[in-house]
Amino acid sequence: MAGIVVIFDFDKTIIDVDSDNWVVDELGANDLFNQLLSTMPWNSLMDRMMKELHAQGKTIEDIEEVLKRVPIHPRIVPAIKSAYALGCDLRVVSDANVFFIETILKHLGIRDCFSEINTNPGYVDDEEGRLQILPYVDFQKSPHGCSLCPPNMCKGLIVERIQASMAKEGKKRIIYLGDGIGDFCPSLKLREGDFVMPRKDFPAWNLIKENKTLVKADVHEWIDGEELEHILLQLINAITIEESQLLSVECKFHTMSKASHGPFPRPLPVPY
Repeated sequence: MAGIVVIFDFDKTIIDVDSDNWVVDELGANDLFNQLLSTMPWNSLMDRMMKELHAQGKTIEDIEEVLKRVPIHPRIVPAIKSAYALGCDLRVVSDANVFFIETILKHLGIRDCFSEINTNPGYVDDEEGRLQILPYVDFQKSPHGCSLCPPNMCKGLIVERIQASMAKEGKKRIIYLGDGIGDFCPSLKLREGDFVMPRKDFPAWNLIKENKTLVKADVHEWIDGEELEHILLQLINAITIEESQLLSVECKFHTMSKASHGPFPRPLPVPY
């Protein structure tokens, strides 16, 4: 089972909402957010909103409490725990930020299920006492060059890095789950034998449906956490059975090959 890497988007995949919007709405800053939305990239806007919320007297504890009550389907946590228990390597690739994601995962008791979280940096500035959010890629100094993705993050490049590391670790298959526009690019990086699970009627699903010939992975749509759990565990089980059968065939062939060889003939004496 160690051959399976399961990659989760976070917003609207693990949780049922966008974590950025959730925090802004719950802390009463939606009007200002909408005023600034067209003036800067989303990631920069979220950093600005954290500065504004701090100026209004909102604390890190206030943000944490909001994050701890984020909506999540009741079958998501069991699905993640089951996939982890089955030996899959679970990773997050998200355009949220590490502070939001880790706060939520720790609260849910599933942070240790994930070997890696790829997202925008977010940390508490000790001097200012506020949350700072930075871009995953410094797009002003080193743009990633992908026209499909937002300037601060190309998930496709992250998946390519994961694929390169998998080859070294002997891992073979990817299951990718996501919902947004940013999840289309990594779906194009998946190979035959991989699986992509786009959330039905969300942007990634629409883009995959419109560009079927570009996607090499098998596509399995899902609607809610219950379907996500069912399909994910079904795919893991199917891969496990397939790999077990291949291993059995390889062992059988190796045994037959050795048996058919028999003892090597003794060398013929050469008369002098």
